[in-house]
Amino acid sequence: MINFIIWIIAGALIGWVASIIMQTNSRQGLIADIIVGIVGAFVGGYFLSPLFNVSTINEGNFSIPALLVSLGGAVILLAISKLFRNIGGFLVILIIALIIYIYFNCWSMASTSAFCTTIRALPFLQ
Repeated sequence: MINFIIWIIAGALIGWVASIIMQTNSRQGLIADIIVGIVGAFVGGYFLSPLFNVSTINEGNFSIPALLVSLGGAVILLAISKLFRNIGGFLVILIIALIIYIYFNCWSMASTSAFCTTIRALPFLQ
C-alpha cells in the first residue's frame, strides 16, 4: 500500500516537472499531473529504458535514473499531445506513422506485394 502511495506521489512530481518543462502547467491540475507522470513512465519504459538500461517508477524503482527516465517519457508524452492539438500536428504524426509502417513492412526483401515493389522502385530511394 505504501508503495502505491509513493508511486502516485512520484507520478505527480514527474507530471508537474514535465508540465513546467513543456510549459503546459497553467492548463492542468493535480490529477492531470499524476496521469501524465504515470503514463509518461510507461512511455519512458517503452522507448527510453532499452536505451539507458534503467527501469522506471512503474517497476517500483524510485532511484534518480528511474525518475529521469520517467520524466523523459512524460516530456515525450506532453510533446506528442501538443502536436495533436491542431490539425497540422495530426497530419505530421500521420505521415511519420505511414513512413514507419512502410519502412518496417516493405524494406525486407521478402515482401513481394505490388505496393512494396512500387515503393522500392521510386527513383529517389535508389
